[in-house]
Amino acid sequence: MLKVGLTGGIASGKSVVGEMLVEQGAHLVQADHIAHQFMQPGQSVYYEVVAHFGREILNYDGSVNREKLADAAFAKASSEAASRIQELNRIVHPAVIRGQEEWMEEIGRQYPNAVAIVEAALILEAGAGKRFDRLIVVTCTDEQRVARFAERQKLDLETARKEVSRRMAAQLSEAEKIKAADYVIDNSGSLEQTREQLRSMWDHLSTEATGKRR
Repeated sequence: MLKVGLTGGIASGKSVVGEMLVEQGAHLVQADHIAHQFMQPGQSVYYEVVAHFGREILNYDGSVNREKLADAAFAKASSEAASRIQELNRIVHPAVIRGQEEWMEEIGRQYPNAVAIVEAALILEAGAGKRFDRLIVVTCTDEQRVARFAERQKLDLETARKEVSRRMAAQLSEAEKIKAADYVIDNSGSLEQTREQLRSMWDHLSTEATGKRR
């Protein structure tokens, strides 16, 4: 089995690339999905997040409101924001990384020749890059990033630009991510252009997975 990390900056198109890889035959899990499970009422991560960030981040039914949590973590003052983001990551990342490892182990047991992909925005920031055999970084232009985020969050462009800048400040730069990558997918063109880049990459990944022992 080949363990592959799929990452990139906010709104770069990681999920689109992930879906294309699944179409090719990859197995994929999203770190956000794992984190969502750990943030359900009754989970230890849930109680620690609520204790640290306050009940103001909760919906009426007691579930975590992801937007309110993001607002609480990405505080307006940069010095405060860095501290609060680090605290959130300290709480969430270890549990999510364990969840990723358990998922990959299960995939390996069921499908020994699988390409198992974890899609996560903060693979490198969490110090998890070396847990993978290969790392894919998805890129796009800054303006595309803002436009995509605005469309996804239903924001005007100026508000989206400020929010993207605020969140990107908590991540490694795109150049640093590219430097760590085994494969870089430029998602600034058409979907077909992105798909074309994936074809040759998938050939390498699937061949490597077939010849690799767990």
